[in-house]
Amino acid sequence: MNAPSAASTPVSGTRDRVVIFDTTLRDGEQSPGASMTLEEKIQVAELLDAMGVDVIEAGFPIASIGDFEAVQEIAKRIERAVVCGLARAAFGDIDRAAEAIKPAQRGRIHTFIGTSPLHREFQLQLDKEQVYERVVASVTRARNHVEDVEWSAMDATRTEHDFLCRCVEAAIKAGATTINIPDTVGYATPEEYFALIRMLIETVPNADKAVFSTHCHDDLGLAVANSLAGVRAGARQIECTINGLGERAGNAALEEVVMAIRTRADVLPYETGIVTPMLLQASKLVSAVSSFAVQHNKAIVGKNAFAHESGIHQDGILKNAETYEIMRPEHVGVKQTSLVMGKHSGRHALREKLKELGYELGENAFSDVFRRFKDLADRKKLVYDEDIEALVDDEISMQSETARVIALTVIAGTGGPQKAIITMDVEGVHVTKEASGSGPVDATFNAIREIIPHTARLSLYQVHAVTEGTDAQAEVSVRLEEDGKIVNGRGADVDTLVASAKAYVSALNKLSVRRQKGRPAEVMKAS
Repeated sequence: MNAPSAASTPVSGTRDRVVIFDTTLRDGEQSPGASMTLEEKIQVAELLDAMGVDVIEAGFPIASIGDFEAVQEIAKRIERAVVCGLARAAFGDIDRAAEAIKPAQRGRIHTFIGTSPLHREFQLQLDKEQVYERVVASVTRARNHVEDVEWSAMDATRTEHDFLCRCVEAAIKAGATTINIPDTVGYATPEEYFALIRMLIETVPNADKAVFSTHCHDDLGLAVANSLAGVRAGARQIECTINGLGERAGNAALEEVVMAIRTRADVLPYETGIVTPMLLQASKLVSAVSSFAVQHNKAIVGKNAFAHESGIHQDGILKNAETYEIMRPEHVGVKQTSLVMGKHSGRHALREKLKELGYELGENAFSDVFRRFKDLADRKKLVYDEDIEALVDDEISMQSETARVIALTVIAGTGGPQKAIITMDVEGVHVTKEASGSGPVDATFNAIREIIPHTARLSLYQVHAVTEGTDAQAEVSVRLEEDGKIVNGRGADVDTLVASAKAYVSALNKLSVRRQKGRPAEVMKAS
């Protein structure tokens, strides 16, 4: 028969409910190195339940004692979702799964068998009739335990259509309430998968008595596209995992199928029960317990999914978020759009970032800061808020410097206490003070404190020789902390003590600016 094109009108014009079947704890955990502890599995399952997942495939009970205990414990705790256990087409598997899910308020047994020629011949070493008989026997056995039975034709997309139809019909007749059509090796294209689901629904006589399900792997990067094509063809359950975790290249990503349905309601007139603002939380939890990092450019939950560095993009986002964002970050649990400051950022983005940080500069001052920002961005991959604050503070300090070093004399050596005498210009007035200390630097800083009293804590003092030799210029870095404010000061001189005094005073000038953030900016508007 000629199947309708995947691009044709959706099967239903209403917002049909799509069941979300999460297999992170079963198929996802099969990823090499992704094993989770019992406590971690329970934590993930409880979050999935709270997030609105309809069916949680908690594990493969026959696989190990640990898997059995995990499924059983999850079955005891989950309040809303159906708890599912996987079983091969073997009575021992099915009975073990039934025992594991017995405590669940709503339990499901999911049994499967390979149906493609490759699986029949090389893996199972069974002929078509033997596979058919096992389909009937396994579903019947499962149905004797529970009313909710799912049957899967493993490698369905490479199975002969007539044999697949025969097996699906038999499974439904034996009592299966959900029929899963897996693209086990991620081989199908969306058009092919659409046609397969539509063919089964239109050809199998009792197809209306079961829910059809998709289970697509991502070997060709088509898992999400295939899953959505299956829904458009009439499937009403999507099997997926958080972050797309799973065998080889993984499964269809839950967060992607859910947000595609939510965002493109115009062409995907369906709905799910997922609380989407919990998606990022679920992604982070699964990433943490599985030790599988989420790639930065991962759709929906990746670090860069709502981040913009390009100046053109940032300008558009600031004018209207819809120019470059098709969904709102808060819809998936991200607090806000991130304007990543880097060498591609433009003036508009920097000005908005400065406002966000509490600065409003005059045009001349802003131009100077923008020039220095670009210079810094060429040297650094990312420019952080602290870097920008330092640039502005430097600029303000240069234009509104309240104190500077005029002269310094230090008495040091083994013969007596170290002493420093410093003269400073403070707002146009020369002031001289003397102080002693446990060393020449300590004495110098104590003398400065006599002129500019403060409570800031010195958290860094670092000396670096700019060039080689005993006459090298010294570059000193100083960091001061006060009430959560952190400032850095730098000074350079052939005399290390003079450089130290300059750095310390530089930091104090910046600290003064930080204490009055906002007021210096107003002064600079006229600059």
